[in-house]
Amino acid sequence: MPASKRVAVVGVGTMGSQVAWRLAARGADVVGYDRFAPGHDRSAAGGETRIFRSAHFEDSRYVPLLKHADGLWDELQRETGRELRRLTGCLLMGPTSHHQMATVLQSIDEHGLDHDVLDADLLARRFPQYRIEDGDAAVLDRHAGFIRPELTVQSAARRAEELGARIHRYTPVREITKTGGGVTVRTDEGSEHFDAVVVTVGPWVNDLLPDLPWEVEIRRLVSAWYVPTTDAWFGQERPAFIRTAPTHCYGLPSPDGVSVKLGLSRTLHQLVDDPNRLDRTVQPSELDIFGELIGRYLPDLHPNPVRLSVFMEGYTESSRPLVGPLPGNENVVLLAGFSGHGFKLSPAMGDIAADLALDGTSAQPIDFISTSNRTEA
Repeated sequence: MPASKRVAVVGVGTMGSQVAWRLAARGADVVGYDRFAPGHDRSAAGGETRIFRSAHFEDSRYVPLLKHADGLWDELQRETGRELRRLTGCLLMGPTSHHQMATVLQSIDEHGLDHDVLDADLLARRFPQYRIEDGDAAVLDRHAGFIRPELTVQSAARRAEELGARIHRYTPVREITKTGGGVTVRTDEGSEHFDAVVVTVGPWVNDLLPDLPWEVEIRRLVSAWYVPTTDAWFGQERPAFIRTAPTHCYGLPSPDGVSVKLGLSRTLHQLVDDPNRLDRTVQPSELDIFGELIGRYLPDLHPNPVRLSVFMEGYTESSRPLVGPLPGNENVVLLAGFSGHGFKLSPAMGDIAADLALDGTSAQPIDFISTSNRTEA
């Protein structure tokens, strides 16, 4: 039997924890490195909940990857014995003329996804907590819901360790260099040689890979939690929601039945110059847009938040992630720039990265997000 490949996973967070799990499940010799520890709240994996959905606003080509992730979510829950995801549905709302609503309906039609189309009267009866305007459409993606991000990252990392992976916590990687037929990873404690490395460092990608040929823009996200003034948010149906326009926003009823988390889109996030010096203080003026959204679309939420959190995410110009080999070093696999819609895909991305690190190719349909022969981000 040939010796198992030694693979490093640099960054054991949203993507890296899943990569470590999928590699360890295949018998690879896995070593993970994280500047903090799996499940920390200093990057993009915090905030109590993230949305899982089957339909896709951005590109219907994601749907096969979402289906692959769907099965792996179930597998990870079985292996860990933890509820990492709960399917409660997700309402997708916006003007019928908006291109993202057209993409949603296209992805539903192409892939036969379970859904309901709701007019204003039906929406008001089933989901009175939402308000839509003339010309809006509402689509309920039934195979959707929420994911528990911190628990997921910790559970995937722990499962990887149960399968033999080793994770170095509070150990930032300083440099990755090509050496012989493999790669060397250097930390403050020394260097180790590997057959391959998977880089999943989120907002620190530009620091670790300063010569990356594509720009990954790091932005600061604000999540805000509001208490409802009625019971509608926590009735028999309690879906997450996304609104496309005129202001792209999303929300999730909290699992504890107390509050509703709201978030905003890329253009409303501030740029981050240094991910090591993130400003975590939310100024009162930053809440104005949340108040406008509540007054216009979510009238039964109390206008003042009970909780605020700040996170970071990486965005590419096209909003398509960078998935595949690093130019000039095929033994380095990059996962970066998921542009705010990566968590639901993370088990599939972990499986794809394992394919690439071990076999150099993947049967999953990733041509549209691959780094191979890619010129623009």
